[in-house]
Amino acid sequence: MKKMPLILRILIWLIIGISLGVMCRTTELSLPIAIMATFRSLFGAFISFVIPLIIIGLIVPGIASLGNQSGRSLFLTTVLAYVSTISAGFLAFVIGKLLLPSLIGGISLFTEDGITITPIFTIEMPAIMGVMSALVLAFLLGIGLSTRKESSLFKVCQDFSEIMMSVISKVIVPIVPIYIGSVFAELSYSGTIFTTIKSFLMVYLVLFGLQVLYLIILYTVAGGIKRKNPFRLLKNMFPAYLTAVGTQSSAATIPITLECAKSNDVDEEVCEFVIPLSATIHIAGDTMTLVLTSMAILLLNGQSPTLAMYIPFILMLGIMMIAAPGVPGGGVMAALGLLESMLGFGSFEKPLMIALHAAQDSFGTATNVTGDGAMAIFVERLIKRKR
Repeated sequence: MKKMPLILRILIWLIIGISLGVMCRTTELSLPIAIMATFRSLFGAFISFVIPLIIIGLIVPGIASLGNQSGRSLFLTTVLAYVSTISAGFLAFVIGKLLLPSLIGGISLFTEDGITITPIFTIEMPAIMGVMSALVLAFLLGIGLSTRKESSLFKVCQDFSEIMMSVISKVIVPIVPIYIGSVFAELSYSGTIFTTIKSFLMVYLVLFGLQVLYLIILYTVAGGIKRKNPFRLLKNMFPAYLTAVGTQSSAATIPITLECAKSNDVDEEVCEFVIPLSATIHIAGDTMTLVLTSMAILLLNGQSPTLAMYIPFILMLGIMMIAAPGVPGGGVMAALGLLESMLGFGSFEKPLMIALHAAQDSFGTATNVTGDGAMAIFVERLIKRKR
């Protein structure tokens, strides 16, 4: 089963979880659901413990490695990527605020009779530090080590980063489908599973429309700068979009993205610098997904997402996406700390976020990659103007 794609494994465990919940609800047998709830509680506690370590392990080398790049080009690309990423987040918030309440408003993750299952036992796993403390420490170390690549501390941080990547790819990702299955078992046992799935389908329709809208806006601006038809520019990037849908990796798509960006008459040197860097720091597709799906879960929990909640969340999310590792679901793994500390997501909401993100990860990655072509056009324009 380990060789199966992550989304297929999640789908299998979704079916197992839903079937188990329906059978237990029909037979009024609660023990299997209690066992699943116990597993969810334990694994959720482990994820909460490991989140600060993931932040430190992934952000420190990411920031330190940026010190190798050309100063002006690095600054321009980083600022543009950040502005694009948070703009995508705010666009998602506006669209979500306009559409989601009418589409899923009034639906709850829990039935009126309050059927819930309590874990058989729980184990506390306090994190060694808070999410924000880990983020500040990661930035201090990353910035400090960007000019000290030969130091022993930099090598330690690289080794620690590899350890955390192994934890994600060999421990968390393989277990996540079971984790998600346990949540859906509880949902089906409580009797809310079918209304919940219907709500998620509505969220996906909005999300895919939002991703298309974002790319049209981005390339309309790029077309104005380049004085070319924006839809022709988008058409030239379509091979990169399709490749990213298949690979689910911005990094693996870099060679195709480079060729597509060059076909839009962007300077070759600019493309060869901007495209690889943007593959790491321009994560607008994931940001839109995380904002929209988190708003949906808040609404399903009976809460109202507000701009005051989402301004700091989106601003920090743009930074956290730099830490998204090159494994399936990396974007949501990097963001779990913010979802927990800023939006109050617990062991029930976090696996739902992982499931929602994983189901559209290909299209989120494709949106990121296609947007990288526009980043190259923006940077080219700014560099030529400064010359």
